[in-house]
Amino acid sequence: MDLRQTCQRFATSGRVEAIVLRPARGEPAISVSEALAEPGRGLLGDRRVAGKQSARLSPKREITLFQAEHLPLVAEWCGLDYLDPLRLRRNLLISGLNLVGMRSPFPDMQLEWAIGNEVRIRITGPCDPCSKMAAELGVGSYNALRGHGGMTAAIVTGGVIRIGDSVNLHAARTLPGKTAGPD
Repeated sequence: MDLRQTCQRFATSGRVEAIVLRPARGEPAISVSEALAEPGRGLLGDRRVAGKQSARLSPKREITLFQAEHLPLVAEWCGLDYLDPLRLRRNLLISGLNLVGMRSPFPDMQLEWAIGNEVRIRITGPCDPCSKMAAELGVGSYNALRGHGGMTAAIVTGGVIRIGDSVNLHAARTLPGKTAGPD
């Protein structure tokens, strides 16, 4: 089996543990049990949808994900007993999958992920922490989140995302005209 095939194999399914919407800049994030994902916009009720008319917002960052298993680590590195995912302001808290592994290392291959029965996403890159994390989580939190800030994704197919939905590899696509990458 070559590396391309290996990158498409996962031992477990993921699971949506929380859904977080950020209604407006500076407003507290809210937890919801389900959200409607729209391609080209994001999650309805999230501030990114309202701002999507602006050309400066990237379609590669329609939705953000955070690794549930990293919550206790980041909390410890920040000197906290517990870290509520609302404080991170990432849209989806996902358990069971390595989010970095959900993105193809090959420029000519895209991995498309199914969330539940309707939604399809493509991981587009890391979701680096911003300087606002220091104000939210305290001294050292920016550095605690570096490399653990989550991932960004584009919505390929819209629909409803619910807490408890499974997250599974749906398809791998080869893109014409791109370089092959590591093998």
